[in-house]
Amino acid sequence: MGVTMAQAAPVLKDRTLTINGVSKAYAMTGWRIGYAGGPAALVKAMVKLQSQSTSGANAVAQAAAVAALEGPQDFISANRDIFRARRDAVIEALGKIDGIACEAPAGAFYVFASCEGLFGSRTPDGRVIRNSDDWVSWVLESQNLAVLQGSAYGVDSHFRLSFATSMDQLAEGARRIDAAAAALIR
Repeated sequence: MGVTMAQAAPVLKDRTLTINGVSKAYAMTGWRIGYAGGPAALVKAMVKLQSQSTSGANAVAQAAAVAALEGPQDFISANRDIFRARRDAVIEALGKIDGIACEAPAGAFYVFASCEGLFGSRTPDGRVIRNSDDWVSWVLESQNLAVLQGSAYGVDSHFRLSFATSMDQLAEGARRIDAAAAALIR
């Protein structure tokens, strides 16, 4: 595990806010547990604001986060390597598909690939692919594969694909995305 800015430069401790969460490192996506450390006055103000703007985390999620943070940490580097290999395999496979472009995410269980190169293409029945909504609908309809449209994130030129599954499943998913793209009339 890395070090925080406050650990690396103790002289900055009184001006440093460190935030983190358990979603990625502990594979607790969806639990929505985050934490912060910093100057007491700043953290107190954050707690005051947060208590008025969002609901509290449930007790089970809080206990799970404590167990994750206090438990063995040795699996994290092994999991990081596994997920890096999965990410790299997906990026390589998507990079071979005409009309799809994908950069490596720095830390996530997802890639956010551009499908903009497919815009203007037509499905065999004549529907035009104009945006990510059209693209993901076509992938689902033609290949029975669910990917998420980028419009859900305000980026209509992209789609999101999880790589939190086996390499075999990822290869099959990439094959289906390739088939969906290949079936378009350009």
